Amino acid sequence: LIEEGNPECKKLIDGEEKVVKQCAPGDIFGELALLYNAKRAASVYATDTCVAWQLDRETFNHIVKEAASRQTGKYVDLLEKVTIFFSLDDCQRVQVSDALKSQTFEKDAIVIQQGDEGHDFYIVEEGSLVALKQRDGSEPVEVMQYSAGSYFGELAMLREEPRAASVKVTSDTAKVLSLDRRSFERLLGPLRELLLKKAVEYT
Repeated sequence: LIEEGNPECKKLIDGEEKVVKQCAPGDIFGELALLYNAKRAASVYATDTCVAWQLDRETFNHIVKEAASRQTGKYVDLLEKVTIFFSLDDCQRVQVSDALKSQTFEKDAIVIQQGDEGHDFYIVEEGSLVALKQRDGSEPVEVMQYSAGSYFGELAMLREEPRAASVKVTSDTAKVLSLDRRSFERLLGPLRELLLKKAVEYT
């Protein structure tokens, strides 16, 4: 568990070591090998002064493993209900699940703002939201509704363009799962064409 610093997670891809995640305070690493009793899938390097908390395998298994497995299983179950993930196999869904971060927003909160740069892809876990699009200075118009299993935020990532619409929470609270740009490109690259095809619903 990182308290201070921004270490880099690197993985050997096509014979070259590449950065697959930039860690930040609050992030964890090393849990996958313990959860699945597997070899380390990547290496983590300190790029500046870091402070991290460590759990040995026995303590991790006693305290964390069951809860972590339940969370991963819950996210995998959700991904199985999202149409664009139907083509992924179980292993790929687990990899996506392990990269997701949960965020909770209150009613009327703006999750993404039209015109902003896009850094994250979102999947709705709980609650309801709407996409609002503003054209030529007019009042924002509702163009899409989201509920559990819906996703948004992929357009800016796929097209390297600013956010095409704002997304606002309409329920009392909403819980969304986010995937950062690097993880999105690494894990969802095979779904690019499908995502682009589905994107016509937004325009």
